[in-house]
Amino acid sequence: MKSVSMREMRKLKIPVPPLDEQARIVAILDRFDALCNDLTSGLPAEIEARRRQYEYYRDKLLNFKELGA
Repeated sequence: MKSVSMREMRKLKIPVPPLDEQARIVAILDRFDALCNDLTSGLPAEIEARRRQYEYYRDKLLNFKELGA
């Protein structure tokens, strides 16, 4: 593994997005965190999504054409 000296490390330029872009990213991450961790919003939304998914696949499995006699 190659090492990097502190002198070389100090020369590195690390790009940082503008403040408005940073604020946008923070807002997205805050909403994601709320959905994942807040039981009053995240869990019910996930339950509803799984219910709709279950109904969709149930209907796909149970709706079929009858064979002619």
